[in-house]
Amino acid sequence: MLSGKFIVVEGMEGAGKSSAISVVEYFLQHHHIDYINTREPGGTPLAEQLRNIVKSPNFDETLTQETELFLMYASRSQLLANRILPALAQHQWVIGDRHDLSSRAYQGGGRQIDDKILDDIGEITLKGFKPDLTLYLDISPEIGLSRAKARGELDRIELEQLDFFHRVRNKYCQLAKVDEKIITIDASQTMDKVHLDIKQALERFFTQIKVN
Repeated sequence: MLSGKFIVVEGMEGAGKSSAISVVEYFLQHHHIDYINTREPGGTPLAEQLRNIVKSPNFDETLTQETELFLMYASRSQLLANRILPALAQHQWVIGDRHDLSSRAYQGGGRQIDDKILDDIGEITLKGFKPDLTLYLDISPEIGLSRAKARGELDRIELEQLDFFHRVRNKYCQLAKVDEKIITIDASQTMDKVHLDIKQALERFFTQIKVN
């Protein structure tokens, strides 16, 4: 029996994470692998309450970037302890809709919070835990936000200025270049081509872990 693996799908608004996750699900089903789905922020009852605070644009007071940062990691800590690690211990695979790379990109890149601060908070909450594979769906903010707006009402973070999302994308790309476990997928391609690239990345990953 293969040990449990944690596969994360990352990307900005409108990158197509939902359809990409469906491709990952189909792949695991095809290989008869038991899995669960998670999302960040959220994924547990308490973490979902924290998600609502982070995402809602309707509070009477401004959410500071420091509060946002700590809420993200508090939510992630709950999810890791109560869902991800128990599933992996049972040899289940976990498909994550976002993980720590999102904080690195959004709070680190977008909010311009120093990497050392993120390192320190990540060490406390994650204790060195990392995904086995991350599929980063890369797309320009202009295209991604256009798609997001077509879906309906935007949340608090999606309402940020365009410069914010350019910083987010730049940070995503910067981190993906130096981590071999992060596979960049060009999400501006046709859906069929995006899905093909995802399937090929999964096949390479699956072949590698079977050999090892």
